[in-house]
Amino acid sequence: MADVLALVEARLRTGLGEPDARAAVTFLGTDRIEVLRFTDGDVVRYATLGMSAQPMVDPTAALADPVKGPRAELVLSVRAGLADTDKVLRPLAVLAASPQVEGLVVAPGASLDVGEPLWPAAPFTSVLVAESGGLVEDLDLDAPMDPVRFLPLLPMTPNEAAWKRVHGAAALQERWLTSGTDLRDPLRRSVSLD
Repeated sequence: MADVLALVEARLRTGLGEPDARAAVTFLGTDRIEVLRFTDGDVVRYATLGMSAQPMVDPTAALADPVKGPRAELVLSVRAGLADTDKVLRPLAVLAASPQVEGLVVAPGASLDVGEPLWPAAPFTSVLVAESGGLVEDLDLDAPMDPVRFLPLLPMTPNEAAWKRVHGAAALQERWLTSGTDLRDPLRRSVSLD
């Protein structure tokens, strides 16, 4: 486990640079989750470290495989200086612990909801999980372990989350694209969903 996390942190540093802050959260009955902050100009990125220590297990599986199964870490990018986004550390750790706590398999297209604003006065309580392979390349591990995927999180307003449940992730992403939505704006309003 420690070896996997050392490799994951090295990959994060390769993709995002040196972290300028880190915090750790431990929930009862779970492994420690760290959140690293990377600042790149006017963009701040928060990445989890610890979610990939164990493979995610399908809750319907009769037996949990300690080696095989999808592994992931979460990455959130926001514009700096517009909101107190450093308060997102705990909600991000909650999301990263959800595979251990709730038996969730976090995959692209999924919605994750923390039930409260992601940071003070944030118009978002949930995120859409996007495809990996962008900012941070997937990390191949020795067989038979699955690679670690670095999944971007796209904050959603409650209206967007409800619309996504009906129309799907691809339709919401298309809406954002055609509207020129700045998904890194921590104060943005909901895209037009008419």
